[in-house]
Amino acid sequence: MDLPQINSSTKQQIQKQRQSPRWRRIVNAGAITASWVLLQGLLISPVLAKVGQDPLSYSKFLKKIDAGEVTKVVIDPTKHVAKVQLKGQPESDTQEVTLFEQDKNSELISKLNENKVDYEVQPSVDNSILMGVVINLLVIILVITALMMILRRSASGPGQAMNFGKSKARFQMEAKTGVLFDDVAGIEEAKEELQEVITFLKKPERFTAVGAKIPKGVLLVGQPGTGKTLLAKAIAGEAGVPFFSISGSEFVEMFVGVGASRVRDLFKKAKENAPCIIFIDEIDAVGRQRGAGIGGGNDEREQTLNQLLTEMDGFEGNTGTIIIAATNRPDVLDSALLRPGRFDRQITVDLPSFKGRSGILQVHARNKKLAPDVSLEEVARRTPGFSGADLANLLNEAAILTARRRKDAVTTLEIDDAIDRVTLGLTLTPLLDSKKKRLIAYHEVGHALLMTLLKHADPLDKVTIIPRSGGIGGFAKPVPNEETIDDGLYSRAWLTALITMYLGGRAAEEEVFGHDEVTKGASGDIRAVANYAREMVTRYGMSDLGPFALEGPSNEVFLGRDMGMRSTEYSEEVATQIDHQVRAIVFRCYQEARDLIREHRPVMDRLVETLLEQETLDGEEFRRIVNDYKSQHAAISS
Repeated sequence: MDLPQINSSTKQQIQKQRQSPRWRRIVNAGAITASWVLLQGLLISPVLAKVGQDPLSYSKFLKKIDAGEVTKVVIDPTKHVAKVQLKGQPESDTQEVTLFEQDKNSELISKLNENKVDYEVQPSVDNSILMGVVINLLVIILVITALMMILRRSASGPGQAMNFGKSKARFQMEAKTGVLFDDVAGIEEAKEELQEVITFLKKPERFTAVGAKIPKGVLLVGQPGTGKTLLAKAIAGEAGVPFFSISGSEFVEMFVGVGASRVRDLFKKAKENAPCIIFIDEIDAVGRQRGAGIGGGNDEREQTLNQLLTEMDGFEGNTGTIIIAATNRPDVLDSALLRPGRFDRQITVDLPSFKGRSGILQVHARNKKLAPDVSLEEVARRTPGFSGADLANLLNEAAILTARRRKDAVTTLEIDDAIDRVTLGLTLTPLLDSKKKRLIAYHEVGHALLMTLLKHADPLDKVTIIPRSGGIGGFAKPVPNEETIDDGLYSRAWLTALITMYLGGRAAEEEVFGHDEVTKGASGDIRAVANYAREMVTRYGMSDLGPFALEGPSNEVFLGRDMGMRSTEYSEEVATQIDHQVRAIVFRCYQEARDLIREHRPVMDRLVETLLEQETLDGEEFRRIVNDYKSQHAAISS
C-alpha cells in the first residue's frame, strides 16, 4: 500500500509546530524524563547475569558440591547470595546462587564441610538508602537546571522580565533604515535645514575648526502624516551612523524610576557609540509640562522628564550625539525641554504644496503600475490639504480597487474613486426611485448650482446621489482652492460665497417642496454656516462691528491649565451685537441662495432629471448644461 505524500504546506505546518515554544517545552521535558529513566536503569538495575551463561539454581549448586565440582564459595548473608567458582574455570569467572533466608546457611555450610570445599563469609555494605538519596538529589538538580534555563530564556525574550531598567530602543549599528533623502519628497525646506546635521555627523571638523557647535536637539513639528518619522530615518540613512529609535511612551512604566533608568541606559549606550543619532518619536508622551493639571501630575512621567533634561544638558560639546524628536503637539511640551542647549532648533514639517504633492505621488507610484492616461500632476492639483500619508493611502486604495476590478493597471477612474473613498467614505447601494431620492437630488443640485453661479466660489468637481458610509446621502464636491487651503488667505467674498453655497441645499428644499417639507438633511451645513459667520465677526473683523478680534482660536483645555481663564473678552452688549451681525450675514446669504435658485429653476429641474438618470455628474458636464441654459435664456431675452 502506498503511503500518502506530505505536501509542502503540511511540511511547513510541521516545521512551524516544531519551532513553537510549546513544542520546545515538550521536547525538553521528554529529554529530562528519558535521562532520569536511563540514570535509574544504570544505577539501580545493573546487569546481573552475563550473556550466554545459564543461571545456577540452589538445587544444582548442592548437587555440584556433592559431585566435587565446586572449588570455592563466597557467602554474602546481606544479599543472600553465594558466589561459586567451579572446577576448570578461572578465578574471575564466578556464578551467583540465590540463597534461602530461612535456611540460615546451616545446610549449605554442613555440605561444604562434608565435601571439604573452601568457603568464606563476606557480608557486603547495604547501599540502598544511600543510592536513593543520590537519585533524589540528581532529580532535584535536573529540575532546578530546567527552571533556570526557562528563567534565562524569558529574561532575554520580548518580555524583558529581568531587565526593567534597560532601554527598549531599537539599535542599529549601521543605519540600515533603507530610506534616503531621495525617498522623502514634499518637505524640501525641512530637508534643507537638516543637511547641516548630516554634514556634522560626517565631517565634524568643518564646524569645530571655526568654533561652531551643532544643536544638540532637533525637534520636528508637524501635523500627523507629514513625514516626521520618515525624515528622521532619512537622516540616519544619509549619515550612515548608529541609529537609536524609541517612542516616548516606552520610557514610562507602572514602576516608579524605570523610565529614568531607561533614559540613563539609552544615553550611556549613545555616548559609547558616538557619533550617532537618537530618535524619540511622540516625545509629548513623556515631555508634557510639569505641574499642570488637576490633582498634580504623574510622578513617574515627571521623573523621566527630569532625567531626560539632565542627560541632554549633561552632554559635552560636540560629542557627536544628536537627538531628533518628533511631535504634533509642541504646545504641551515643557518649556525647559525647548530652551537653547536642549531642543534649541525646531523644524516645522508643513503639509506639502502642489509641487510637494506631485513629488510625493511620484515616490509612492514607483512600485505601482499606472495607466498612460494617469496624470500625477492632476491628482496633486485635486488633493490640496493632503499629507504624505494621505497621498500614500490614496494610491494604495486605487491599487486595491484596480486589483478588485481585475484590471492590469491603475486608471483615472480608480484614482477618482479612491479620492472619494478617502475623503467621504465607502460607497453604498444606490437608492431606488422614490421621493427621498428626488429630495436628495434637489438638495445636492442646489449646492452644485451655487458653486457654478457664484463668482468667488470654488468650481464644482462632481455631484452625486450615491450614498456613502457615515449617513451621507449624496454630495456636491468642489475643487479645493490651492491658495486658500495652503496659505489660509480667506477673503470676505470667498467666505460669503462659501456660506451661500452651504445654504444652497436648504434653499432648494424650501423653493421646490415648500416650507413644511424642509428636512434635517442640512443640519451639518447649518453648523458650518454658523461657525464661518461667527469667525467672520469675532476673529476676522468682517462685519459692521469693525476690525476687532473679539475671540481667539478655540484651543483645547490642556490638563486644566486654561480652566480658570475667562471664556469671553467682551461685554453682554457686544455679545448681543455679535449675534445680530452673525444672523444678518446668514440671512443675507440665504436670501441670495433662494433668489439664484428661483431664477434658475428650469435648469435646476433639468439637472435633477439628468442626475436621477446618471446618479453622478462631473463638473464639466454640469457647467455645460448651465451654460447652455444661460445662452438660450439670453437669446430669448434679446
